[in-house]
Amino acid sequence: KVPSLLKHKVERFLCAGEEKRVGTRTVVVGHRPVSETDAYVAQKFCDNRIVSSKYTIWNFLPKNLFEQFRRIANFYFLIIFLVQVIVDTPTSPVTSGLPLFFVITVTAIKQGYEDWLRHRADNEVNKSNVFIVENAKQVQKESEKIKVGDIVEVKADETFPCDLIFLASSSVDGTCYVTTASLDGESNFKTHYAVRDTTVLCTDEAIDSLTATIECEQPQPDLYKSLGPENLLLKGATLKNTKKIYGVAVYTGMETKMALNYQGKSQKRSAVEKSINAFLIVYLCILLSKATVCTTLKYVWQSNPFNDEPWYNEKTKKERETFKVLRMFTDFLSFMVLFNFIIPVSMYVTVEMQKFLGSFFISWDKEMYDEEIKEGALVNTSDLNEELGQVEYVFTDKTGTLTENSMEFIECCIDGHKYKDCMPEADGVCVCREELFLRALCLCHTVQIKEGDQVDGLIGHPEHKCTYISSSPDEIALVKGAKKYGFTFLGLENDFMKIQNQKNETEMYQLLHVLNFDPVRRRMSVIVRTTAGKLLLFCKGADSSIFPRVQQEEIQQTKVHVDRNAMDGYRTLCVAFKELTQKEYDKIDRQLNEAKMALQDREEKMAKVFEDTEADMHLIGATAVEDRLQEQSAETIEALHAAGMKVWVLTGDKMETAKSTCYACRLFQTSTELLELTARTVGESERKEDRLHELLMEYHKKSWTLSQEYGLIIDGSTLSLILNPSQDSSSSNYKNIFLQICLKCAAVLCCRMAPLQKAQIVRMVKNTKGSPITLSVGDGANDVSMILEAHVGIGIKGKEGRQASRNSDYAVPKFKHLRKLLLAHGHLYYVRIAHLVQYFFYKNLCFILPQFLYQFFCGFSQQPLYDAAYLTMYNICFTSLPILAYSLLEQHISIDTLTSDPQLKVSDNAMLQWKPFLYWTFLGAFEGLVFFFGVYFLFQNSSLEDNGKVFGNWTFGTIVFTVLVFTVTLKLALDTRFWTWMNHFVIWGSLAFYVFFSFFWGGVIWPFLKQQRMYFVFAHMLTSVSTWLAIILLIFISLFPEILLIVLKNIKKKKHQVRNKMIYCTVFLQKSLLNIR
Repeated sequence: KVPSLLKHKVERFLCAGEEKRVGTRTVVVGHRPVSETDAYVAQKFCDNRIVSSKYTIWNFLPKNLFEQFRRIANFYFLIIFLVQVIVDTPTSPVTSGLPLFFVITVTAIKQGYEDWLRHRADNEVNKSNVFIVENAKQVQKESEKIKVGDIVEVKADETFPCDLIFLASSSVDGTCYVTTASLDGESNFKTHYAVRDTTVLCTDEAIDSLTATIECEQPQPDLYKSLGPENLLLKGATLKNTKKIYGVAVYTGMETKMALNYQGKSQKRSAVEKSINAFLIVYLCILLSKATVCTTLKYVWQSNPFNDEPWYNEKTKKERETFKVLRMFTDFLSFMVLFNFIIPVSMYVTVEMQKFLGSFFISWDKEMYDEEIKEGALVNTSDLNEELGQVEYVFTDKTGTLTENSMEFIECCIDGHKYKDCMPEADGVCVCREELFLRALCLCHTVQIKEGDQVDGLIGHPEHKCTYISSSPDEIALVKGAKKYGFTFLGLENDFMKIQNQKNETEMYQLLHVLNFDPVRRRMSVIVRTTAGKLLLFCKGADSSIFPRVQQEEIQQTKVHVDRNAMDGYRTLCVAFKELTQKEYDKIDRQLNEAKMALQDREEKMAKVFEDTEADMHLIGATAVEDRLQEQSAETIEALHAAGMKVWVLTGDKMETAKSTCYACRLFQTSTELLELTARTVGESERKEDRLHELLMEYHKKSWTLSQEYGLIIDGSTLSLILNPSQDSSSSNYKNIFLQICLKCAAVLCCRMAPLQKAQIVRMVKNTKGSPITLSVGDGANDVSMILEAHVGIGIKGKEGRQASRNSDYAVPKFKHLRKLLLAHGHLYYVRIAHLVQYFFYKNLCFILPQFLYQFFCGFSQQPLYDAAYLTMYNICFTSLPILAYSLLEQHISIDTLTSDPQLKVSDNAMLQWKPFLYWTFLGAFEGLVFFFGVYFLFQNSSLEDNGKVFGNWTFGTIVFTVLVFTVTLKLALDTRFWTWMNHFVIWGSLAFYVFFSFFWGGVIWPFLKQQRMYFVFAHMLTSVSTWLAIILLIFISLFPEILLIVLKNIKKKKHQVRNKMIYCTVFLQKSLLNIR
């Protein structure tokens, strides 16, 4: 029943990595043990359910509450609420409980809704239908019921429901085509190969007869490190251009590579949150000080027996017997409760709503929509909106970020001879080398052909009916370049690559092995067999990785062309080959298969085989491909420079290519003095570290002047020396000196960078003194590390897949969109949230200071100044919506002006420093004093009514509260520069609602209240003309400093405009007089 070949295959799976079986799993295909006599202990694997949600119905409440009460402010208000419940405090527990309940509820609803969306998305995947082969029949099941070992059938355009080992397909050669757009964003077709021994089992009956086991490694998150990656079909990938395939489930549910890849992304925090925490500590100290002062003065006041126990308020027996220390502690807690509203708990929910709602403005921005890809900006993390306006360092990739990553073949060089448009006539030897070079371009790649649709049975010309597709635009450019010179790649069929030569003859080459490209090797190779039986290895890659592996005498003539092309800004690749004997190939084939089957250290073993194989080659020539600059990339970099940001380019390209691009995009000016720390300047001698130290000290001691701009160029090998100096080096402080030089330079170019080195550079700058805000922008998988490392990560939706945009905080279609994102959106978000934070502390200080002053006039008896309803609704209803609308809509400067004038950028968290914080605090203290003592002096007149009646303490508190609500709301109206119908609605609507509520609250006898102390107070208060005049006068006095400041600013602004006009007129007249002369 089992083919004999399969038994051999099973043994290979089982024996691979036998020396290290740690971290492996055994999968029984079809749940049928290979041998009934073999002892087999069934392993338990997780089911195929995908769970991206955080909560369930049962754990939502406890888990969400636990997460919310980890916030200091929420936990603080919970303690206050419990104190009010347990201790006899002057205010009702409702005053703290209701605002806390409101904040907790709003946050829980938001998080619950987001989690419900995740549940819904999970259910769509988990409940989708799949077909399992059982007893030689197809059985339809829900995706979540797939088990490890099940044989799954997947049809064209369906996504793989779990990670599968590819067993067989409808294609005779056992191949299938897959797109991984949902995994890494790459839309190109990838070719996968079935396990060779099972390719013939392409029917339900045949595949069900398979009896085998697979031993493979335990799940790993890396998408590209797996057992036989060409055999593994990943969950989330889509089957293309293949009718159906059969595969066995090896990883399911949360153990699939897709699930493992979307876990553990680190949480980034903005600088504004740090400022909020610092301000909270200050206000907590103010609160503790107030409570301590009032508690102390209460017992000073009560040291007089008459004050301690007046005749009308004698103490009970229990009160007399209570320990004084305990009484002092409960009094301290009571004052804490009375003044606790100085801590703005509702600010957190307002900030969260502002960030969440504000992020939609970025997504909706039509100017950041790209017609070519039909996509706009994407916000993955709304918590960092304000950080966009505080960026000091921008780290950018080059290829696909500053450039279009749209490659065009320019020229090539073969054995030192340059070819630009056509191949000139040459002798037999040259022709042979030219054809070898062009064959190498046609064979050494992973390009596939996407066949065009046939219309009405007609087949168009071959040029028009097929399209080249690849994961790299470079490869397509090279294949098209070969086509220009007469060699056309016709596709891959049954492991044979077909090319058409200059004589229109079709040549067939058997593809034996592909040594795939990786960023470390920086090259790729193929091993092919010609129809004559010759075995050839073709290799292409960066010059730095090819030159050390070819005959040294062949290098010089090609190196001249490579360097010249790099100086012109072209991307260069070198091409080499070698002929293999059958014995050499058999050895390579065996080593490659052993390395592929290894369960431990597979990558190291593969790298060793690649290294040994790609040696002693012969250099044929080199290619030059142009990667054009993106539209407006130069203008964008100029604008970022003008805004005070420093731009660093981190690229894996050659120094000459990258340098040329930096000049083209105006990162370097013609007047910029370049300092170079590269292998060329440091040298290759044994004491190159000493030479590096000399250069660093020379640059460090330069006379840096403001009139001269400096730029630094460093490569990956020199950076390694700086970051990882050897123990016997003469100096270990390379890093500090290097960093000081970098920070003095206007621009820095880091070339030949590995992905890890990019992240190291970002981390180094991020951790410098002052912790500058860093931003990384890139478009490829090699940029992900620096995107995750920076404070803000921007992904470009480029042609190298979507790994960068998926791992970023924000994604934009083009580099030029960075200008508006940082200079307009970032600036406005920062100004808005800074104003929101300062305003919240200000209005709460205005609110509580009169309550504190009132204690001096009521014997420190903890008597509240305001009614409980006012205490509860002040932050929730009366003053919350105006500031939320302001923080979403305010434009103190128009977006067009911000985009066109980069110098308007606010730097160094300027609006949340201690100076503006103290200004807002003193303003709040001044207005609090005006509210209280203004109304106090009004009450010096014992009778405020015509009939001689006297107003009571609740009227006093209500007048103070009315002045307070109107003042803080009108203060926001004065600050508003950009009025919309929504601003008008919430500002005047909030004031109207306060008046309506006060009439309503005091106009009805509420049965659930023990006392009706507010009954008719508000309406009665407004019958007094003195009260009306006092309210209007106190509002004006409170706002007068702000009004005066606005007037002075406007006068200064007008004087500045007049001065500018006079200077312009003077210059114009001088030029006119010169022209007349």
